[in-house]
Amino acid sequence: MILIVHTYISVFKMKIVVLGSGGFIGSHLVEKLAKLNFKVRALVHYNASGSIGNLKYLDKNLLKKVNIYYGDICDKFYLDNLVKGTDIVINLAALISIPYSYKSPNSYIKNNIEGLSNILLSCLKHKVRLIHASTSEVYGTAQFTPIDENHPINAQSPYAASKVACDSLLISYVQSFNLNASIIRPFNAFGPRQSQRAIIPSLICQMLKKNKIDIGNVNTVRDFNYVEDIVNGFIATIKKKKVSGEIINIGSGNSFKIIDIFKILKEL
Repeated sequence: MILIVHTYISVFKMKIVVLGSGGFIGSHLVEKLAKLNFKVRALVHYNASGSIGNLKYLDKNLLKKVNIYYGDICDKFYLDNLVKGTDIVINLAALISIPYSYKSPNSYIKNNIEGLSNILLSCLKHKVRLIHASTSEVYGTAQFTPIDENHPINAQSPYAASKVACDSLLISYVQSFNLNASIIRPFNAFGPRQSQRAIIPSLICQMLKKNKIDIGNVNTVRDFNYVEDIVNGFIATIKKKKVSGEIINIGSGNSFKIIDIFKILKEL
């Protein structure tokens, strides 16, 4: 018990960079890390308006504990300076919309793959541990359930393909250069601050405004996870030192049809 307590104390003194901190999961992760008194550098994609994205929803006193930076993971020079002197980089900086990836696939190659390449080089140079956020989308249509880490990879969109490439690139750095890096694959997240393009907030907003709901295939099955549970998976990975090269799924193991979600929301 004493050993565990001392481990936690040393962990919470870590300096952590969160890339993609203005996003849905990223903002919740930054919030939790700040509450746990980690020293956080939160990277927000540079924009002319100075917006900090979903970080604006954090309590002001909590936000004061976070060092916010504006930049781009595709800028090698900027990223290198941001990573230097830290202990862990958590990469959530990715283009994530599946529909948009059909319209602009090259954007996903540049941001997701080239961006990760820059992150890998900086982490290798400064001997910084990397935790990379992948996605359950790399598995495609389930060939068996529950989907585990040994499930075959089957990218069914340019977005998923970019994430598969990222995962392979990261593993190559672990094997070739002994980089301390691991991959997290969250299953479907939901919760506050999520974009209305996602199924649960889309249904909620439609129900509040319309009598007719545009829902699509109601028999599609998903493993839905509350965003705080996803974040706790990241925190657990931070605390585990010997996970380099590992792929870690984060999910509940429970599946729901979209029609089940619809019925629950309808009752509410």
